[in-house]
Amino acid sequence: MNTLESKSNFQDIFPIQPRDTVSSLPTSLIREVADGAMNRSDILPFWFGESDQVTPDFIRDAAIESLRSGETFYPQNLGRPYLRSALSLYLTQLHGCTIDSDRLAVVSGGISGLMLTAQTIIEPGDRVVAITPLWPNIAEIPRILGANVTRVPLSVVNGAWALDVNKLISELTAGTKVLFINSPNNPTGWMMTERDVDEILVHCRKHGIWIVSDDVYQRLAYDQAVFCAPSFLDRYQDGDRIISVNSFSKSWLMTGFRVGWVVAPPSIVKALTKIIEYNTCCILEASQRAAHSALLRGEDTVQSLRADLRSNRKVLVDGLCELPGVEVPGAGGGMYTFFKIAGISDTTALARNLIDVSGLGLAPGAAFGPEGRGWLRWCHAVSGVKLSEGLSRITRFFEHNRIV
Repeated sequence: MNTLESKSNFQDIFPIQPRDTVSSLPTSLIREVADGAMNRSDILPFWFGESDQVTPDFIRDAAIESLRSGETFYPQNLGRPYLRSALSLYLTQLHGCTIDSDRLAVVSGGISGLMLTAQTIIEPGDRVVAITPLWPNIAEIPRILGANVTRVPLSVVNGAWALDVNKLISELTAGTKVLFINSPNNPTGWMMTERDVDEILVHCRKHGIWIVSDDVYQRLAYDQAVFCAPSFLDRYQDGDRIISVNSFSKSWLMTGFRVGWVVAPPSIVKALTKIIEYNTCCILEASQRAAHSALLRGEDTVQSLRADLRSNRKVLVDGLCELPGVEVPGAGGGMYTFFKIAGISDTTALARNLIDVSGLGLAPGAAFGPEGRGWLRWCHAVSGVKLSEGLSRITRFFEHNRIV
């Protein structure tokens, strides 16, 4: 057999495929539903977790000026000192306790921060607990690293999303390595109470369990009196296994800039220096300048977004609740309305039908795990005009499909 003939057997002997864990990862149902319709001009998209507002001028101008100044070289792994210093001041003021730069790492967005954190503390075979339904990336990252994930679902109690803390604590056994928690939660909008934080922290301290908190929506509480959602960082003491992952994407309308940060014990930040080098190396300085400008001048942007989300949430919930059989549990924050329609269990098929028939783009609840089946997620971080038209389309869909 000649060389060319022998090569034809390579595929049979050595199949070209990723490792089994990666092969078993689910594809994003949101992407599956959205990809086929993203180029349609008639679509009203509410499927992604993103505001339809453009990043403010003062943030974009900082990035433009950086590029014009020639800041195109490698910066430090953990981010430029000016940005880490500004973050330290912002977080210290936000949480009312000192958060020094030695506890901060600037990363390439929230998802990168979650992956880097997981790579730093999770080993194959570790037991991880996650509160669900949940943005799928958070639950799948530990699986990519060979960990075993136990899901603890939220439930609807007295018309609002709630966590059974006793049930969670019963799953946080002494052998558990990490608890992943996202509050305010994507997709439900559930938000921890101060009592939740205290009870969970006491238990995790007792058993040496890491708490990794996805805090990307922490500034987006619906209650105007809540300046920042309840946080583990407020209670941090030396020796605590608390890591907070956050991002500029949501609160400052900077999804495309890909800048986030991690707050962790100093020893973990030192380790992140190495892990960042082996992953992304560093972040474009223009994005760091934009983030710096957001911290210095962006509070009005955050407050304006909060007001819009609060108002939009009420309009959307009021409109949906006028439709027969629709359930919309109460929520504490974020930018999503999670709802269900009585008698409809396959909301992935429904989401596709809404696109085909009404040009309405919603995210199927199953995208957030089995707990989300039968639910739909609607991102309400949009203009009032779009929101009203979306409500009109779903109302007509109900009428034409005899759901009324």
